[in-house]
Amino acid sequence: MKNQVVLDWNQYVALARQTVAEGCVLLENKDQALPLVKDEKVAVFGRIQNHYYKSGTGSGGMVNVSKVYGIVDGLRESGQVILDEELIRIYQDWEETHPFNEGEGWGNEPWCQEEMELTDEVVEAAGKRSETAIVIIGRTAGEDKDASDTKGSYQLTDVEEDLLTKVRKNFDKMIVLLNVGGLLDMSFTDRYQPEAVMYVWQGGMVGGLGTADVLTGAVSPSGHLTDTIAYKVADYPSTPYFGDPDKNYYSEDIYVGYRYFETFAKNSVRYPFGYGLSYTTFEKSVVVFSNESEKQQFTLHVTVSNVGLKKGKDVVQVYVEAPQGKLGKADKVLVGFAKTKELAPGESEEVEITVPYSRFASYDDSGITGHAYAFVLEAGTYHVFAGADVRSAECAGTFELADDLVVEQLCSALAPVEAFDRMKAAETENGYQVMMEAAPHHASNEKQRRQDYLPQEIRQTMGTHILSDVADGSIGMDKFISELTDDDLTCIIRGEGMGSSLVTPGTAAAFGGVSKSLINRHGIPSVCCSDGPSGMRLDCGVKAFSLPNGTIIGCTFNTELVKELYTCTGYEMIAQKVDCLLGPGMNIHRHPLNGRNFEYFSEDPYVTGCFAGAMLEGLHAAGVTGAAKHFCANNQEMRRHFADPVVSERALREIYLKGFEMIVRSGAADAIMTTYGPVNGVWTAGNYDLCTTILREEWGFKGIVMTDWWASINERGQEPDKINFAAMARAQNDIYMVCPDGSTNASGDNTAAALVDGRLKRSELQRNAANICGFVLHTEAMRRAMGCPTEVSIINRPAEPDDVNLSEVEFVRLDGDYELRLDTKKSKAGVNYVLPFDVQKKGIYEIELIGSSDLSELAQMPCTLYYTNIPILSFTFHGTNGEDMVIKKEFDLHTRFSVMRLNVGKNGLHLKQIRFRYLREGKIWD
Repeated sequence: MKNQVVLDWNQYVALARQTVAEGCVLLENKDQALPLVKDEKVAVFGRIQNHYYKSGTGSGGMVNVSKVYGIVDGLRESGQVILDEELIRIYQDWEETHPFNEGEGWGNEPWCQEEMELTDEVVEAAGKRSETAIVIIGRTAGEDKDASDTKGSYQLTDVEEDLLTKVRKNFDKMIVLLNVGGLLDMSFTDRYQPEAVMYVWQGGMVGGLGTADVLTGAVSPSGHLTDTIAYKVADYPSTPYFGDPDKNYYSEDIYVGYRYFETFAKNSVRYPFGYGLSYTTFEKSVVVFSNESEKQQFTLHVTVSNVGLKKGKDVVQVYVEAPQGKLGKADKVLVGFAKTKELAPGESEEVEITVPYSRFASYDDSGITGHAYAFVLEAGTYHVFAGADVRSAECAGTFELADDLVVEQLCSALAPVEAFDRMKAAETENGYQVMMEAAPHHASNEKQRRQDYLPQEIRQTMGTHILSDVADGSIGMDKFISELTDDDLTCIIRGEGMGSSLVTPGTAAAFGGVSKSLINRHGIPSVCCSDGPSGMRLDCGVKAFSLPNGTIIGCTFNTELVKELYTCTGYEMIAQKVDCLLGPGMNIHRHPLNGRNFEYFSEDPYVTGCFAGAMLEGLHAAGVTGAAKHFCANNQEMRRHFADPVVSERALREIYLKGFEMIVRSGAADAIMTTYGPVNGVWTAGNYDLCTTILREEWGFKGIVMTDWWASINERGQEPDKINFAAMARAQNDIYMVCPDGSTNASGDNTAAALVDGRLKRSELQRNAANICGFVLHTEAMRRAMGCPTEVSIINRPAEPDDVNLSEVEFVRLDGDYELRLDTKKSKAGVNYVLPFDVQKKGIYEIELIGSSDLSELAQMPCTLYYTNIPILSFTFHGTNGEDMVIKKEFDLHTRFSVMRLNVGKNGLHLKQIRFRYLREGKIWD
């Protein structure tokens, strides 16, 4: 029986737009500079007005879209303001000779774009035409590319400084918008005193529309910071260690973000965690505070009243201040929040927030409380605060614990093995001071722990059952697993990709059914996963919805809105036969220069867990899922494959694992992705303590664990490599992502050999297989295999120019030379030619592009060749008076399934043919 679902694209757009609007964080608004009034004359400065950053770089943002709506688009659509069209034309004309630089290759897009240098005359003339200036500053960073405390990244460039100087001189009202994925140096607010400053973040393809809604007052800003904004980078306690290429000592321990600043360095804070302005004024009053010690929880009832003149939403944040005790604590920790509905002037709403004690328990990794390796609440007075941010929150109630309370007894796991010092709060007459103490460390014996918990082998039997027999209850899972041969077991732990022909073309991987035996004999379907979390990455060129990024989502403080948004994403995934999105990204904003902060939510683990859970619940509501990543402590991009985080058990338990724990214990998580690198000396892809002891035995996780793509694996004391699948399987990391061919040992993994010599037990592979098959049972891929798929009809979606029809994408064998005619369609600007190859002969190829143009010799018409959606080669044609022009480049085709896409950048070009010619062997790619 088929399930019919309708996805209304207009509703999808509206939800994304609302998410952007609610995530914009207004930091300054002097003299009610915002919202803009009807028919206000506005001059927009900054080239990013024409190139809104929908996301950061890398896999987290590589979503194909036909149009990104920028802030000028949104203002123009609103009809509320009068834009300085002459200034807009000046920027557009300049860009003809200063095109946007997207970089070539992986991680090579610059942090910022070249900015137009404006003369005094241009700015002065704009000041006479308009009364208000909006200056847009843009930044990006991303996968394999951290930001830097330099001009053009964290700091403003000289040209940007000059721009602000001139605008300030010629305009009485200056509004600065920050279209960024992470924090910037905010000292410019001291130098130029802008009337309004707002972080508009990176809001996906409709980001400019949602931003304009806030600027024009259609929506009152209700976003709140999920990070602390300090005066300078050096103020963040992880700065001395962040970016180290080999060892990254987490010496700040639990004192991350506001936990550090509110405890030790309040004067270093420019804008506190949770801060955000509105166009209206709210009053909060606690009407009920109830502590229920027998239930180990307390409840707050808070009345929020709009006492201002405009409609808007407000956020109530709840914090707990615990007694310092023997462990030492942060001054306050966030334990709950709630967002109101939109309140009209004079309207009130009462919100209820219940907080279990476990949410603010501390982990004792030294035994100092007498309760080693337990979450503990130490005896003393607990103060509960409620308010709009961590700094302004007021005491709402207190309660006492006469004795220490052990919330959960655990065991030592994932402990550091080398000595280092960590921070601890010392109480003095002048407040808390930083003291350093030796972090507990000890040798671990993962091998013995694994040996103690070996699963019982299921006796192999012959049979003809298929996985749907488990689904309908005809047999149990153990019986089904018993019929898998050793070859089946070695194949099923391989993911195939990228761009596997078994699933939707151009996606990240296929898993589950990756061999003929698994698919045909055992009826295990191929499950498709696609990069995320901000939309589907479809390297074949198919367009998808580019979603608001993690940080702006977190700043909404609206989990229900995020659930609704990701339910739409789930239906879009089903329409493209994608079963698992690679997201949410759940790493902590430990440092403002982490390149992938845009993918993640916050410096706070509770916020992280809440919004990751909301995303997953939204996907589940549609019948698909996501793989939460990166498990764990993936908090810098510099040498992320090798740099070793040295971190205490307490910091892991309270900060870096906590969000993952939340989504597992709530039941939201059924797929987890580990990191590229190690934690405390053992690479996460084969880390038994992480993947089994903590995740499965302590938290009760029942789903699958997968590696990151082409991750390394090791055993303690050994060098990492990419073939030690035995260590991965023993750790209960179930799937290696990815192999060029899941049905053969094309990567040279050691699974079969380890099974023969006893390093790997058959029972462990059977456990992996059971985890994988248990996951597959609940996928849309399984429903398709059983003849009861969900069919999604998408309505109100605008026709996409030159969109790719997935049903027409077929992989072409490339075993030497290949040529393709391109003159079968007109090569106008925006046209894509999709080239999906099944590369049989890997190596360096010469790529020859032939075309002509009737334009003059000075004309420039670029074409960009994308490889797995990464721009890797540019072919720039000039006017040829109609004569053919041949451009040759070289590139290393090193993966079996290689989806390439040739994009035409300008009109006036007549492409005729593209040729591929094998030249020689290439290098071995890491």
